[in-house]
Amino acid sequence: MLSGLVVGADNRQGFFCIEPLSGPMNEERNQWGPTERESPVGEPVIRGDPAVTGERADEAVEFDPSDPGSLSRAAETVRSFARSWKDNTDPMVTLRGAAACAALVRGVGSYKGAVERAGEGVAVPFVRKWARVHDLPPSIRRHVARGAIAPTAAKHIARVSGTDRLHLAWAILDHGLTVREVRTVASEVGDGATVRGALDGRGLTLGELTVQLPVPAYTELRQRCSLENKDPGTVLGTLIGTESSYNK
Repeated sequence: MLSGLVVGADNRQGFFCIEPLSGPMNEERNQWGPTERESPVGEPVIRGDPAVTGERADEAVEFDPSDPGSLSRAAETVRSFARSWKDNTDPMVTLRGAAACAALVRGVGSYKGAVERAGEGVAVPFVRKWARVHDLPPSIRRHVARGAIAPTAAKHIARVSGTDRLHLAWAILDHGLTVREVRTVASEVGDGATVRGALDGRGLTLGELTVQLPVPAYTELRQRCSLENKDPGTVLGTLIGTESSYNK
């Protein structure tokens, strides 16, 4: 939960800089939400959501691992994706390719079998990396679809597990990490570091962000803090911790 937050007021009206206090975090799924995919492999949950992709939701293709015809389309998509992904700048195309990789692996039962089915020019590391991107939780894949997290950065997020995935993704959003920095942090986590520790070593704070509140909400927050003798972080953290659907 976010009750351990220190919030310092910014000089600009309505802005706060939020920074977490040190301390253990409960990493249970029902608090933070999923850290991996929970919907069926190949289903266009994000790609087919108009709230995320707008009119392009109609372009979403579903890959059913249990359907031979769908697997053939997945193999063709993987083959095409392997040839073009380096030049591709469209996150929708990347997410479609990742879905095809994951569905093909699930359908044939192995990475080796998926590569053989996709054909020449497709290698096991390629299929494995992008299938793992398809396995990321929806909260992260939504930002990939929106273009806020580069698909190549998502590849490195997928190398870590559990809440490290969430922490690394949110650090990209809050601190503007480059793909190279994400890759390095993911490697450090793989060697035993925490995302928090890796960011600390770069002078960055996990959980630090600036938010802008509507002036009425800003005024109410300051009023409540004063009358209840609490800092803004405690008040906001209590509200979020109480109202979060993941805590129910």
